[in-house]
Amino acid sequence: MTTPQRGPATEDTWMFPPADGWTFDQVKDLELPFDWELVDGVIVARGQTNVWHNEVRDGIADALKAARVSPYRVLTEQCVMVDDRNTPKPDAIVYDPRNLNFFEAECIPVAKVALAVEVVSPGSRQDDRVHKPAPFAAHRVPYYWRMELDRDQKLAVHEYWLNADTLTYFPAPSHPVHHDKLGTELPFPIEIDLDALVRLTWPYALPKPVHRLDGHSHQA
Repeated sequence: MTTPQRGPATEDTWMFPPADGWTFDQVKDLELPFDWELVDGVIVARGQTNVWHNEVRDGIADALKAARVSPYRVLTEQCVMVDDRNTPKPDAIVYDPRNLNFFEAECIPVAKVALAVEVVSPGSRQDDRVHKPAPFAAHRVPYYWRMELDRDQKLAVHEYWLNADTLTYFPAPSHPVHHDKLGTELPFPIEIDLDALVRLTWPYALPKPVHRLDGHSHQA
């Protein structure tokens, strides 16, 4: 259903976009009880993610931050201004902050994005594999990573590069899929232990028992 209204969306009207869709300026001040993205002028709720997804998202962002070189910076779940009716929120982005006003910017302009990363959840496979990469490629984002569990419950990273002629992504020629460890030079040199991102480390982090001379033990 659409509505001819041209003013800002409200908590009562956001689900009824105009015929040509909402613009970001019309919806940016909404206070809704869920996280959302603007896709083709329609407010789309972002699905609930599980602990595995969030651990991998934060882990990859931390690794990117540790490896980044000037001028790049890293953000998670930050809206990207593809155009005024499309402001997706990738799980992580690497972007160039030069000439960007931190105090006024509400979304990162797509021209500033060097890498978009999506962590695949069961309910987002089609979007992450097909729908989400397309606008980034069309707007010349050079690199796209798709992270997901394979059949052996091991983390795989699918690395894509931009074909500047067709504005589509193609698998990185020398390493299209990373297992165990991710190693790439683009957008900057980085190596990531993928197994460590999903490894259950808590059993190994428990305090070790200390044995006393009286035969009893306690946790160190």
